Amino acid sequence: MNYLEAIGKYFIMIWEVFKKPTKWPIMRSLILKEIDELIFGSLGIIIFIAFFIGGVVTIQTALNLNSPFLPKSLIGFATRQSVILEFAPTFTSIIMAGKVGSYITSSIGTMRVTEQIDALEVMGVNSLNYLVFPKIIAMLMYPFAVAIAMYVGILGGWVAAVFGGYAPSGEFIKGLQLDFDSFHVTYSFIKTLVFAFVIATVPSYHGFYMKGGALEVGKASTTAFVWTSVVIIILNYTLTQLMLG
Repeated sequence: MNYLEAIGKYFIMIWEVFKKPTKWPIMRSLILKEIDELIFGSLGIIIFIAFFIGGVVTIQTALNLNSPFLPKSLIGFATRQSVILEFAPTFTSIIMAGKVGSYITSSIGTMRVTEQIDALEVMGVNSLNYLVFPKIIAMLMYPFAVAIAMYVGILGGWVAAVFGGYAPSGEFIKGLQLDFDSFHVTYSFIKTLVFAFVIATVPSYHGFYMKGGALEVGKASTTAFVWTSVVIIILNYTLTQLMLG
């Protein structure tokens, strides 16, 4: 019953977020601030992880394709499929759930503990719209970060293949072009937008409705990361079955 109550409370929160919007000049500055902190502040770790994940996928693929009858172009093909379909959208989202989700929960939770949210509500401000809506809009830029992760991941695979001696550059690029389906990129971006909404709202829920003091803020951040990751994995399975099944 506690889980059902939490799910219902979450959807009520989503409804309240879009009611009684904050004035646009204030909202615009909040959105720009969140884009800087949530998206551009995360590009460094996204690029770093994507580059080495692409390299690891290439190396593992090359080591398993040890038959002389299999063309080296399959290494590029497998790297492209792995990075675009799963590693860039899903793996990056799990990382973002930890980095961005913890930040969102702790920042909103700290405002709850220090009674700043109560002060907003006393002034007649819709605190959910003021705090959560800018994060949702900022996370609409998340596919931009995932597109960079796709490019850097494939680049990392190319570097590993060529400089590691696993495949010639021409064969690797030939594999990247082999049977390319543009819908796979569309599927990844649709999935990314859904994940972005989850990353913005689930941690916000745990931060907004937490009770206690500073210790509970840390516990809420951990809980938010766990549940955000669980929801992302379930949605990943569901969307894959619906769109590619």
